[in-house]
Amino acid sequence: MLAMLIGYGLRRGELLALRVNSIRLREEHWVIAGLLGKAGHIRTVPIPAWVKAAIDEWTNAAGITDGALFRSINKTGRMWGTGITPKVLWEIVREAASRVGIERLAPHDLRRSCARLCHLAGGELDQIQFLLGHVSIQTTERYLGCKQKLRVAVNDRMGIEPEDV
Repeated sequence: MLAMLIGYGLRRGELLALRVNSIRLREEHWVIAGLLGKAGHIRTVPIPAWVKAAIDEWTNAAGITDGALFRSINKTGRMWGTGITPKVLWEIVREAASRVGIERLAPHDLRRSCARLCHLAGGELDQIQFLLGHVSIQTTERYLGCKQKLRVAVNDRMGIEPEDV
């Protein structure tokens, strides 16, 4: 779950509603196809190879072949029900954060971290917007803390300026 939250920035509801058959191979890349997001927007989300490996490890260990990807486990270790609650997800994130010495961490913090890590790795703003399912580019800019840099402007060295400038 943590790999999915930080690896492709899913919202809590998107993660909890995820079904095994939503994971598909498209253009030689694993994706979540037809992900129903906020305000009913549908998008396709690419899955990094390291997250797909974690998903495969989880589904193999849990014996999950269809239905909800994440399910409740009772005290005897058997799966039951059709999924897990947002409260359980919060506890999973909180426990993982505690183990590495982070005092306060919410699932949505991992979504913002995904955006920032993509940006630091050279990800284009519009591609990060698509990944996160933001309708407005301004929302993506807020996630990234983007500010215009006038001292070193992006158009100062475009490669088309005359030699003698």
